[in-house]
Amino acid sequence: MSIPALRNPKMVCAFGGWNDAGESATNAISHLLETWSHSLIAEMDSEDFYDYQVNRPMVSLDMSGDRQITWPSTKIYGVSTPHLPFDLVLVQGLEPSMRWKSFASELMDLADDLDIALFVTLGGLLADTPHSRPISISATGTTQEISKRLNVEVSRYEGPTGILGVLQDSSMRRGIDAISLWAPVPHYASAAPSPKATLALINALEDALSISIPLGSLPEESSSWQLTVDELTKEDSDIADYVRQLEASKDETELPQATGDSIAHEFEKYLRRQNGE
Repeated sequence: MSIPALRNPKMVCAFGGWNDAGESATNAISHLLETWSHSLIAEMDSEDFYDYQVNRPMVSLDMSGDRQITWPSTKIYGVSTPHLPFDLVLVQGLEPSMRWKSFASELMDLADDLDIALFVTLGGLLADTPHSRPISISATGTTQEISKRLNVEVSRYEGPTGILGVLQDSSMRRGIDAISLWAPVPHYASAAPSPKATLALINALEDALSISIPLGSLPEESSSWQLTVDELTKEDSDIADYVRQLEASKDETELPQATGDSIAHEFEKYLRRQNGE
């Protein structure tokens, strides 16, 4: 493992577990890793941060039929993107079980060493939202000053937090700009991965970084997921009624507004994707 020369890098991270409803956030990182070539920069020592009775190591067979153990971990990848004005550092793993302060300090030490210009966390949360409507991503900043400068909302959340909240606080204390992107996932359709939420996070990341990201098969997978959930909800009249209530509520509170700013914003996204492809 070696640290590559990175240009004005931005760090994007996601963790499986409490912060990852529908595996939406970790699958967004997987999509980025599948899209661009990358190299492993570092790996957090699982012995220090994971309770193996909570996140057990997995036994599998390799190509030759030999058994091997994969330990829970967090891996950090460097991504060279010469077509963009900056490179990326991607962090993917399971939410640590213990010693969160030390975990955050080690990751922020690496961020300092890499001169990270922006720290972005991706998350998925269970919510009372209909699967059949567009997913509204929550984009927030750690402070009012950062939120105003980066054109995102100020986080007003109070209550229990996960490792993402700890890392956001740590980045702020290190003087690193940080934003958080969260995708709501219908709690009645959270048993399987949600490519629709993953796609929404990728789109939000495009907006946050002002770049175009190849979407690959995500749009088709998102449509297929929605059709599957459509069929499942029709089989249960109570859930079908509940979904209709959620749809009516969302339609009432989030009526689409074709303002000049919104049209211009969508057109900018279209141009970025055309130039990126």
